[in-house]
Amino acid sequence: MNAPGAGIAGYIARWRPSSVSPQAAAFARDVIAAVAPQEQERAKNLLWAAGKLADYAIGLGLDPVPDVVLHPSVAERFTRCAPGLSGVARRTLRTNLRFIARRVAPALYPQDAALPRERAKPPDSAAEIAGYLALAGAQPTAARRMRAAGLVCLGAGAGLIVAVRGARPRAVPVLSRYHDRLLAAARFAGTAPVCGGADPGRRNITTPLTRSLSGGTGLPRLDTSRLRATWLAEAAELLGLATFMHAAGITCSQRLGDLLATLHPAGEAEAVKLLGGTR
Repeated sequence: MNAPGAGIAGYIARWRPSSVSPQAAAFARDVIAAVAPQEQERAKNLLWAAGKLADYAIGLGLDPVPDVVLHPSVAERFTRCAPGLSGVARRTLRTNLRFIARRVAPALYPQDAALPRERAKPPDSAAEIAGYLALAGAQPTAARRMRAAGLVCLGAGAGLIVAVRGARPRAVPVLSRYHDRLLAAARFAGTAPVCGGADPGRRNITTPLTRSLSGGTGLPRLDTSRLRATWLAEAAELLGLATFMHAAGITCSQRLGDLLATLHPAGEAEAVKLLGGTR
């Protein structure tokens, strides 16, 4: 019995399609034999990609040798400029050609260096939020108590902001369980910012408050980024976002963003109802 690889090698050796020139087909057979794919369908796709690229390169007067045809500049120009290809076909060709080149001419495609990626901060637990609110209630002055409670409730209850001005003004609902504390803090602040100060655009306005809610109880230092992550995680759970993405098979946030770009958000009243907030 022949091994699977022998059958695929024979398929590659016999590949002579009418869609590419004999010279381009010979180039494709040579390079894909060196790649040694393990499945016939995979071999067919790689042969087609290499043959199409070789035909394109030969038409430009280039030598049909791997170091020339598989050069990144040639392959990139082909995938971008070759006529009659759909967007999906171009992306598939680019992926397959890079796969071939990294095995046949690895010097042309050095291994990509890993780039650092900033991860989302973990949300605060319910016990940690309760601890921050307890510390806020234990502050020595009424002003400090109200501002500290307001900071925690704005962060965990509304993602640190209630209204956003600028190019995309919008209202952000406050989760209902933070409503009473936040209303009390807002009444105390009057027309001033809830977290203190005179200028809401001033940087680091929350630093004294976060410092006062840190240490002594085993809690980590209060982090406004984690507070926002806490709100985002709870809002996503209320929306059933994880269930939707799992059911749809979506793992890439870019795809989700592309879908959302075609939709129109509901108004403030609908957002309040959907997110379990209150007016």
